[in-house]
Amino acid sequence: MIAYQLQCRNNHAFEGWFPDSAGFDAQAADGKLVCPVCNSCKVEKAVMAPAIAGKAREQAEARAALKALRQRMLDNAEHVGGEFPEEARKIHYGEADARAIYGEASGSEVEALLDEGVPVAPVPPDPDAVN
Repeated sequence: MIAYQLQCRNNHAFEGWFPDSAGFDAQAADGKLVCPVCNSCKVEKAVMAPAIAGKAREQAEARAALKALRQRMLDNAEHVGGEFPEEARKIHYGEADARAIYGEASGSEVEALLDEGVPVAPVPPDPDAVN
């Protein structure tokens, strides 16, 4: 089955279902298509946006990749909580062992770290978390 957005000569829009493209052509040629609003027999296909079948699959794959990246980062880094800005500075200036860390920091703390040249980046969001 195929659905077409249809339009009569009076610009009434409606949907029609057909077994295939040839089914529409045959019914249109025989004058069997009728506008349900004004009974006009002059009916044509209206312009339609294409359906993108792979979009849902691509979104699911992107979510899975983001989730895997997030988990890999969390599994391979130490959680330092609210001590993140201080610990990041210690690592940057060689006062603590170099290692991957993550934790919490305010926007102004992150800005200060970046101004000092301390490399920081946000942990990717959890795609399953409710906003």
